[in-house]
Amino acid sequence: MDQIKAILFDLDGTLLDSNMESFLPVYLKALSGRVAHLFEPKRFIAHLLQATEAMTENDGRATNQEVFARAFFPLDGHDRAELEPIFEAFYAEDFPRLQQVTRRKPEARTVVELAIALGYDIAIVTNPLFPATAIRERMRWAGVDDLPWNWVTTYENSRYTKPNLCFFDDVCKRLGRAPAECLVVGDEHMDMVARGMGCSTFLVEGPATALLPTTPEPAYRGALVDLIDLIDR
Repeated sequence: MDQIKAILFDLDGTLLDSNMESFLPVYLKALSGRVAHLFEPKRFIAHLLQATEAMTENDGRATNQEVFARAFFPLDGHDRAELEPIFEAFYAEDFPRLQQVTRRKPEARTVVELAIALGYDIAIVTNPLFPATAIRERMRWAGVDDLPWNWVTTYENSRYTKPNLCFFDDVCKRLGRAPAECLVVGDEHMDMVARGMGCSTFLVEGPATALLPTTPEPAYRGALVDLIDLIDR
């Protein structure tokens, strides 16, 4: 840990008790409900997921937001200028209600505040498939939105997604840190792959943790609270 200068935190399952398998259906139902006057929900969701898949294949030549827009708009005769204000209203008014399907981890803020006090750079490295408004809202649910983050990945500022190693390389460069100076803290395979480009990794073990045979062995593992002892040596 002596060479670590930056700690990169995943959000869902790491700082926030949230399982995408339970969160995603609720999210899709709420979003499709907001546009039900324009689209049949099943068709809308299928098209949305296809556009999301396009972001996961981004090769870095455009932001994830731009890739999503090219894949999603127009839809059934409704263009971007018409639909974006509806989506913005959804994230401002409806999305905050989805907090009910997540739970705050009391130790999350303690860990991040300690990292700040010890002089580490801090970054949120959630998979950037959502706009900044949604990611900041989820950070609020975790109780860490008001902290002085050096970088937060969103679909507006990112050109790759996890588990592409280019995603982690980009974050390291944004922080001005070499991979060997960065510790990635996450709860699944797509976080632990960062070890393949020279980052240290800390696996936050939980009920939804599922590694693959190809997952690089984490440098450290344990509960989120165990990170306190690791960084405060």
